[in-house]
Amino acid sequence: MPHAALAPLQPHPAVAMMARETTVREGSVPWVLAGTAVPEDSWALRGEEFLFRAGEGIELHYRRSAGIALERPIGVDPRTIGLCLNGTLYAAVAALNGFVSGARFGGRASRPGLRVHWCGGCGQIDPRGRAWPRGFPQFCDDTLILSPAGVGPPICLPGHTRLKLWPEGVALAGAEPGELVAADYPKHNVDPVAGSVGEPLPLAELVFLETGDIPLVATVGGADRIERLQDDHYTAELWSQANAQSRPDRFATLAALARRIAMQRFVRPFDPARLAEGIDHIATPIRKATA
Repeated sequence: MPHAALAPLQPHPAVAMMARETTVREGSVPWVLAGTAVPEDSWALRGEEFLFRAGEGIELHYRRSAGIALERPIGVDPRTIGLCLNGTLYAAVAALNGFVSGARFGGRASRPGLRVHWCGGCGQIDPRGRAWPRGFPQFCDDTLILSPAGVGPPICLPGHTRLKLWPEGVALAGAEPGELVAADYPKHNVDPVAGSVGEPLPLAELVFLETGDIPLVATVGGADRIERLQDDHYTAELWSQANAQSRPDRFATLAALARRIAMQRFVRPFDPARLAEGIDHIATPIRKATA
């Protein structure tokens, strides 16, 4: 008797929704949103719509349940369009669909099914790039998307898994340099050395990167937990506008989120010669937590 065919695995509903909402179609994009003209090199969010005039003639418009409309001039570098879609536009789509995003967080997981991520602005803090903890595949780069709904650890959605590294960062990470991010942006796209994770995972902890002479991993507690979630990055503004939150409302949201997330601070030397030392220092507690 022949074996019955296995049903294909269905993507997580949130992943399927984000894939659907980020579908791009070419078309005309207005420069006006809700009756207000939006200047070039700026963005605006009104109701369930987002308009991003990204510069170089690249115009992007998103409306919930309608996907993304893209208008671009002839000859524009498609890689530049990719940067716009995978950054500001991606965070806006997430915010308008009820997800929290942090552009200063990049998640990693030890392997599929385990609740481990470590996060915290590597690219912003260390211009020389970032490196992979020993044997841990990557979960996302630049923007970590999580769902604040429910109880317990928030669920994180897998994101873009190609890193953007300066040439010296590529060398430090022991990776092969890919194509340039854009003609006028001399970072390289790099595939993670240890592979990547493509399924949603519960957030085990946030680890905030700091610089110091002596490597240290320490728990973050008290009011500092809420303070560390405060972010003046544009992603925070997107969330506030998308959810019509006042400052007190946003504080309440962050406080509720902070109670559900374990946090640590990771102090490591800002010295390429000591990079491996720092990586090993953070890799040890991650392995113990997932043993």
